[in-house]
Formats: sequence, C-alpha cells, structure tokens
Amino acid sequence: MEYMNKSLTKLHELLKNGEVTSQDLIKESLEKSHTLQEKCNAFVTILDDAKEERVTDNILSGIPYGVKDNYSTKGILTTGSSNTLKDYVPFFDATAITKLNEAGAVKINKTVLDEFGMGGTGTTGHTGNVLNPWDTTRICAGSSSGSACAVAAGVYPYALGTDTGDSIRKPAAYCGIVGYKPTYGMISRYGVFPFASSLDHLGVLARSVEDSAIVVDQMKGIDKNDMTSWDSSNIHLYDSLTTDSKGKKLCYIKELCDISNYPNADEELKLHLENFNKTLELCKELGMEVNEVSIDRKLLNAIYSTYVVIHSAEATSNMSNLTGLIFGPRGEGDNYITMIKDHRTKGFSPLIKRRFIIGSYVLQKENKERYFNNAQRVRRLLVDAWKELYKTYDAVILPVGIGPAKKFEDLNKELDTNTIALDEHLQVGNFGGFPSITIPNGFINNLPVGVNITGNCYDDINVLNIANSLENAMEYKGQTIGGVVNE
Repeated sequence: MEYMNKSLTKLHELLKNGEVTSQDLIKESLEKSHTLQEKCNAFVTILDDAKEERVTDNILSGIPYGVKDNYSTKGILTTGSSNTLKDYVPFFDATAITKLNEAGAVKINKTVLDEFGMGGTGTTGHTGNVLNPWDTTRICAGSSSGSACAVAAGVYPYALGTDTGDSIRKPAAYCGIVGYKPTYGMISRYGVFPFASSLDHLGVLARSVEDSAIVVDQMKGIDKNDMTSWDSSNIHLYDSLTTDSKGKKLCYIKELCDISNYPNADEELKLHLENFNKTLELCKELGMEVNEVSIDRKLLNAIYSTYVVIHSAEATSNMSNLTGLIFGPRGEGDNYITMIKDHRTKGFSPLIKRRFIIGSYVLQKENKERYFNNAQRVRRLLVDAWKELYKTYDAVILPVGIGPAKKFEDLNKELDTNTIALDEHLQVGNFGGFPSITIPNGFINNLPVGVNITGNCYDDINVLNIANSLENAMEYKGQTIGGVVNE
C-alpha cells in the first residue's frame, strides 16, 4: 500500500493507530525519491540515512518532507544549487528547520532550486534542469522547482520553499499542487540564504490548503535572529480553517483577465482564462461576491521591471560575501582580487552574473535615482493600489501565469509583451508582503494550471479559508501524478 499520497492528518492517524510506522513512510519516500531523481532530477541530496522519529500528538511527527536547498541544515550539504557552495555543509539549522525538528518531522532530501533562488524556470541549478513530472519536456517553473516536482510526484506530503517573486506559487500551479506564502515575517528567514531581503518569504508546497496550514503553523513565530519576524502566536491557521466562504468579497483585475487585451493569445491562454472564469462562477455559487476592478495598465506593466531592479540590487548586496575566501571552493590567482574574480566568474551561472551586473549598475551613484529609487516609488504605487482594494475586498483572485508550464524548447522564444503583466503579477504579493496562496484550477491539455488568492497583510486566515472553500468545491483537488487522490 502507498502512503505518501495521503494527507498529513490521515498519515498521523495511521501512525497513531500503529497501522504504519515512521520507518515505513521513510522507506517509501526514499524509494520514490530515487525513482523521481532518475526521471526529473529534483534533488541535490537524498538522505538515505534518514532516521525515524517518535510519533507524538504533533501531526507532523514521523512524517517525511523535503527541504529546498537554500535552507541551512546542520551537517547536511546545503548548496543553494550553486557551484560557489557545492561543498558547503552548515554547522547550524535554519530556524524553520529547528521548528520542524522539534515537531519530529523527517527530512528526506534537499531539493534543487534555480541558483540561489534567482530564476523562474528550474534550469539554473548547478545539478541541471528540473523536469516537470506531468510532462518532462516542460519546466516546473522556479525557483522552488525541485520541491514542487517532488510533492506533485507523491514523494511526500509537503516540501519547503522560498518565494521572492512567485517562486512557491508558480511552481505549485505548473505542478498541480498548493503553494502558500504567508505574510512577510510570519516565518523567520534566519538560516535561509538571502536573495532579496525585502521580498524574501518562506513557505510551503503541499497538496491541500489544510496541509499547508498545518506546516506553516509549525514553522511560524517570532525569532530574535530575524528582526523582521513578528509574533503570530495568536494566529492558528489549521484550527481556524473552514469551508464556509459565504459573504466573502473577491475582486479580479479587468486589465489582466480580459481576453480582448491579448490579441496574440494562443489556445492555451484562451483556455486558461476560460478556466478562470468558470472558477469565478464557482465562487459565486459558494456565496461569495465577485467583482471586476480596474487598475492602470501602465502601472501593471511596470511590475516586472520594478521587480528586476529591486531584487537585482538587493541580491548584489546580499551575495557580496560569496568570495571563495570565507567558504566555497577557493579561486585561483596571485592575490585576493584575482582569486575572487576567478571564483565568481567560474562559480556563478550566466543568469546570476547578469543580475549582479544589473544590481551594481542601478546602485551606482549616477544611476540610483533614475533606476533604484524610481523602482521603489513604483513599488509603493503598486502596494497602495492593492491596499486600496483590501479596503473593500477580502482578497484578489487571479489566474497564475499565462497557461500551463512552458516547454524547455520555448524558453528562449520572444515574449508577447502584452502578457508580461499577467505572467508576473504575483510579484505584487512580495512587494507588499501579502499572504498569497495558489491552488489547482483544472487542466489544459492534461497539464495543470492554477488560480491565486492574495489578501491583506496579517489576514492569512481569511486567505486560507477562501482557498480552502474553493478547493473543497473543486473536483480535482489533491491529485498527484497519475491521478492518485490525496485522501
């Protein structure tokens, strides 16, 4: 019998009743890890020596999970999927890992990401491309590509991710699972490799809203080592879950969802927006009010460029310590300057180097006002626009991306500039630190697509309850590859 396709509460019940042991679950998860690795290249490290944990009243106890390889794990290789840290073994755990250790959760593997979380394709990790388990000719998106791939393939019920622009929520959509990024600072970032500190969120990829709530309940909390963390002890996500969303008010943005705005739309985009419109009707059937709102198209079109400027600038600063002198493979050269240059030239992928160049350029004295400071102003305008919506509405509901996962062969094709705002709008959730969750929204040509719900800061319970209500009304909730139902 297979167990890794089941929900956390079901697995906990089976463990408590003695119908299965933690060791049984570990064995199955490890076997699936190796099978998936051969098919999709989802892991940097598989922990074949993983030990069973005592089963307690904590729902997560004894149950396997995956860890994105930018979370520091004591005594376990932690590479950030970069050659600059290909041999790095931390001497401490990230706070989130410590909290899961305290729960008795079992780490099974470290998952591949785009190098240091910079990328949305799952193609820049130093171990190679991560393939989508639904169709290996397609991407998983990124940067939490390995985590999304593994959860979708039924390796375990959940895996950890990070989200700086959409790095949990878009891979979840492309892999047919749930991706939840809570309010900024709900989960401590201590011990997780920083990318862009004002945008970085920790979160989870799972197969249900309920499982996501259970995991984040365990991970969250104030931490003296992260000054941006806050006290969420009065917030109980799992205990507050309900499927009653009657009376909730949702809005969607006309400029993003109207097919007439996309004169070059292909069949996948047309079907994606049709799926989304059907979901809006389902929301109404559940008793929710759904209204169309409008936001200046010029502002929406500025989302992606604003994101690129800010995250490149912050990444350039955050990763200045990756010199090869403190840790990582030592570069060659006659002095420390040439050694650092050799280390960074050989160690970073072309994408990372491009972003460092952009970051350095926009932070130069003569350029800072025009690029970085203006990007921060646009960020404020976007956050204010969303905040204005939250004065009336409980959440904004929008489609994720422009359809199902892209094919690898299509990644270098010229983009339709009309669709950039639709493809990148999730970044506003990072600009504002808003709680945001992606859930499955059906299939197009047998490939999963997703819908996203984003609410106001600290209103995670409301966001999860809307998602939970919608998920429970959908016929395809909880599926893994091959249509195995998550009981």
